[in-house]
Amino acid sequence: MSSMGLKKIGIITLAMVGSLATAQTSKMADIVTEFEADNWALNRTYIVDESEEYYQRFSTFYSDWEKKMGDIDFASLSQQGKVDYILLKNLVTKGEYFLNQDYDAYKEVDDVGNFAKDIFPFIQDRRRGKKPDAKKLAQTFQDATEAIDSEMESWKNKPFKDWQTADKASELMLSFQKGLEEAYNFYYGYDPDFTWWVEKPYEKLNEKLTAYAEFLKNNYSQNSVKDDGSGIIGKPIGEDALNESLSMAFIPYTPAELIKTAEEQFEWCKNEMIKASRELGYGDDWKKALEHVKNTYVPAGEQPEAIMDLYSQSVEFVEERDLITLPDLAKETWGMKMMSPERQKVNPFFLGGRDIIISYPTMEMDHNDKLMSMRGNNPNFSFPTVQHELLPGHNLQYFMTSRHKSYRRPFYNPFWTEGWALYWEIILWNKGFPQTPEQKMGMLFWRIHRCARIIFSLKFHLGEMTPQECIDLLVDEVGHEYANAEAEVRRSFTTNYPPLYQLAYMMGGLQFYALRNEMLDKGWTEKQFHDRVMKEGRMPIELLRALLQDLPLNKNYKTKWEFSTAFK
Repeated sequence: MSSMGLKKIGIITLAMVGSLATAQTSKMADIVTEFEADNWALNRTYIVDESEEYYQRFSTFYSDWEKKMGDIDFASLSQQGKVDYILLKNLVTKGEYFLNQDYDAYKEVDDVGNFAKDIFPFIQDRRRGKKPDAKKLAQTFQDATEAIDSEMESWKNKPFKDWQTADKASELMLSFQKGLEEAYNFYYGYDPDFTWWVEKPYEKLNEKLTAYAEFLKNNYSQNSVKDDGSGIIGKPIGEDALNESLSMAFIPYTPAELIKTAEEQFEWCKNEMIKASRELGYGDDWKKALEHVKNTYVPAGEQPEAIMDLYSQSVEFVEERDLITLPDLAKETWGMKMMSPERQKVNPFFLGGRDIIISYPTMEMDHNDKLMSMRGNNPNFSFPTVQHELLPGHNLQYFMTSRHKSYRRPFYNPFWTEGWALYWEIILWNKGFPQTPEQKMGMLFWRIHRCARIIFSLKFHLGEMTPQECIDLLVDEVGHEYANAEAEVRRSFTTNYPPLYQLAYMMGGLQFYALRNEMLDKGWTEKQFHDRVMKEGRMPIELLRALLQDLPLNKNYKTKWEFSTAFK
């Protein structure tokens, strides 16, 4: 070939690379980073997050960002930029919506902090190190301590309408107490005059604030039921907030429609479990078959090796079929840890991400708890979930999003995170990964569990199920050990998981599966699809679809992709 021919090939290749680079570049990247940094800076500054100051400042923050978004020329953006614009605008809308929800709840109870209004300037002035009038401040603290006693007497005669309102009042007081402690510790010991005057009045006030917060938390109408007997206290957000949350997560379905889809998936799982039960010789009694599988647990001390074996099996299966690129460094650098007994009370099954965190009994646990942990973490139950936590699941997600479009971190959502890992369980099932009926039961156990999560989490937030009823559903209809079911429900409603988290596993998995089918119909290979997903960063899957398929977008884009039709 002539040198001119080689030059032409070089020019064409460079042009293609340049075009690709442009397609992968977003003018919005720095703006997204700016928003995240601004948000972090304000939260770092205004630490009393239950205060008029906090709500007013963040209201201004979101208003300013709405104006900033309005000044951006949407039409001039690349497809990557348009997606980022919609994602950021949605993040601003979502933040403002829930800020206003919290602010409305705050205004219902802000009177409980009237005594603190003379103290709040001390917290504000501390940020710039203003020297306080120590003698005057000591008297202000003393007056506040005495005022709290009369406040408690007054509030005894007018309990809050429900325990949720009482909790908000208590949170307001704890937030103020945190800010006061931070300001006090800034001066204490460094300013002799401050320390001499303020130490004792502060100690008395701080003690009184603790008592006041506890009093407020329990000062609600006896008609409001806080504990249904399960000991699990969650806060249902109601239908309106659920619908808003779904819309902002780009899920175009109502809670009722999602429950119906979950019930259809639940029925499919149950039928498949019966088939596996028949293979095991238990006929249609799938619960007896499940008991058989639970008793395949490994002896104490052997769980880490069992996990390693399952990891090797799944990675080998995926790589033999060339389904996705698993970087050598990703395979080299994942970690393994053991879960503490305390944490197992909330997370009865192993977790993962950057590391796999193994849940298995320790010596000090009660005998029954040991057996429940071992039975619930048997190798066949763990068979589909090791890859869920490691490769190509969460560990690969962490690995790739740290290296590709990391600025999209604020667009994290459980439909992308948990949906991707659940999607691989669907793919592996369809490709014949489970060979024995025990392995099939193990995979189906988790899949039916994710269906149940949709049903019980949505019905809880709609006020249609109590925590105890959620536990009973997991025990009676899924086959959980009771303690494990209790821990699952506690994890769902009493930790920091958002309301849509539990339904996001299955629904996100169905979204990825529907998108996979669409891309394969367009001529993509599975590997091309999987590798591209891992390089685009976190985002709602509907926007990922718009990106991969170069779909038309507008600055006021709303969710409309009815992905569940692929499963009817």
